[in-house]
Amino acid sequence: MNQLNWASWGSSLWLVLWMVLCFAVAGVSGGFTAREVRGWYRTLSRPSFAPPNWVFGPVWTLLYLMMAVAAWLIWMSPAAVSGAGKSLAITLFLVQLALNFAWSWLFFARHRIGWALIEIVVLWVAILATVLAFRGISPLAAGLLLPYLAWVTFATALNAGYWQSNRYS
Repeated sequence: MNQLNWASWGSSLWLVLWMVLCFAVAGVSGGFTAREVRGWYRTLSRPSFAPPNWVFGPVWTLLYLMMAVAAWLIWMSPAAVSGAGKSLAITLFLVQLALNFAWSWLFFARHRIGWALIEIVVLWVAILATVLAFRGISPLAAGLLLPYLAWVTFATALNAGYWQSNRYS
């Protein structure tokens, strides 16, 4: 196998690994969600702007895919081009991914709507920090995270709506 083929194979392997990581978070988080959508979540008063439940699966699937590709682009960027910023960018990505997971656990598994609201604001800041760190290394990678930032902006408003509608229930 020549050098070019090995580099291509290695690059593909890293893409798969980033996808596995992102979709593992999605799968466990989705497990919390799926159990509660049929039970507790159904009992909540819904904000008027809440989309139908079927919207969330396709949106999150696309967002996790874009997140994985963005992380892969940063991971595969040459160290000489990105310097120490690459390590920071990857660390921020992993932090926001952990916060993404924590939100699902707080909201769906623990039924802590108010705590989830506080946490999603922290998540939003972490995503923005990740976008800014990615932008200096790969504008494309940063751009791939912008729909995620927009969706979490909407999700923050939605979380606030659920909290407001259900805090006295």
